[in-house]
Amino acid sequence: MTATAFAALHRAGEPLLLPCAWDHASAFALAGQGFRAVGTTSLGVAAAAGLPDGASATRDETLRLALVLGSAPFPLSVDAEDGFSDDPDEVGEFARQLAAVGAVGINLEDGLGPVGRHAAKIAAVRSAAPGLFVNARTDTYWSGDGDVTETLRRLEAYREAGADGVFVPGLTDPARIGSLAARFDVPLNVLYTPAGPGLAHLADLGVRRVSLGSLLYRRALGAALRA
Repeated sequence: MTATAFAALHRAGEPLLLPCAWDHASAFALAGQGFRAVGTTSLGVAAAAGLPDGASATRDETLRLALVLGSAPFPLSVDAEDGFSDDPDEVGEFARQLAAVGAVGINLEDGLGPVGRHAAKIAAVRSAAPGLFVNARTDTYWSGDGDVTETLRRLEAYREAGADGVFVPGLTDPARIGSLAARFDVPLNVLYTPAGPGLAHLADLGVRRVSLGSLLYRRALGAALRA
């Protein structure tokens, strides 16, 4: 599937529900349940390798998983943390490698770092791998104070840099979700949480992509312990 076809899965009224795998078995199990695409979870990939999440430590493991899954018969979007580098050119090269092995999407988080640097990474990916769907994540709600003005400032800069979608994990307030979905001409992605709005409610609010993040990985570990 091309990035254009993957982008078409982000439908108004029928958001893309994206489960996130951490290895070959979990990805194929999820695809076998009929999900339209599969993502990866950086936390799951890092934990499986005994490495810290969000510390740019799993570049090689992420690329190896993409190599395994990129030729699978389902669209693959890769969670690449912050691109595993502060150098936009290095992030662009990593994105090029992901596209070369068959990934159709990449998720890049700003970690509340400099807006200009993250925008430069997005622009570098656009240049190096123009076929990838770039989902630009801001952590203003995930690890920040949820400031609305700062959230908008970041997302607008990332959209201007070429992002195909914007992602605000940690955002659960329906009014703010609806406001953001209406403001941008690209899909809004939110992270599903059992305590937040359900899928049908998110669809009504205009959300076009709902990620499950590390939820399935954590539930799988819980099931193993109960067994």
